[in-house]
Amino acid sequence: MKLQPLVFGVLIVFSSCKESNISSQEVTRKQDTLFNNKQLVLDDSIPVAFHFDYPVGKPDAIGYYNAQPFGENYHLGDDWNAVTGGNSDLGDPIFAIGNGQVVVAKDYSGGWGNVIVIKHRLKNGAIIESLYAHCRRMMVNRNNIIKKGEQIGTIGNVNGLYKAHLHFEIRDSLNMGIGDGYSSNSEGYLNPTAFIKGHR
Repeated sequence: MKLQPLVFGVLIVFSSCKESNISSQEVTRKQDTLFNNKQLVLDDSIPVAFHFDYPVGKPDAIGYYNAQPFGENYHLGDDWNAVTGGNSDLGDPIFAIGNGQVVVAKDYSGGWGNVIVIKHRLKNGAIIESLYAHCRRMMVNRNNIIKKGEQIGTIGNVNGLYKAHLHFEIRDSLNMGIGDGYSSNSEGYLNPTAFIKGHR
């Protein structure tokens, strides 16, 4: 029943596009907007994330260290590296920190490379997002329902742009886009390690 208004909205987009002869890019943009609205409607279907683990060396980041913590040099996330250094963690597994739904699994190229974003519903109903960047391989697709500890990808180095590591963020503002990774304004971003420690 909840989806009927959405389906009706999609039909309106298609019929109005035919009549006004707008470009296919505009059609795609309108469909994406409707799809994003649908995701907001369906948030209740995301499994509750009762507890959270680390995204590497599950569950406790064994064998890894936080090479550039949140806030250092205006960093908006944590950079996880293997204690063995260099590119020794290239291809190592990345795990979902908690139950949720994949909302992004995309190659952003540039300095970001492959990025996965998972939306999590907390016990109190609040929604947060976890972001996993510089992935060598992505093993999930948009809309996949994910369980805590499930492997979602592997650690990469963006084709040699960096030494292999996982750039990891947690956000309590939704749909902010890819962002910059560094900023003096950290509004909408949470300290990932502090959040995980507080939600074990």
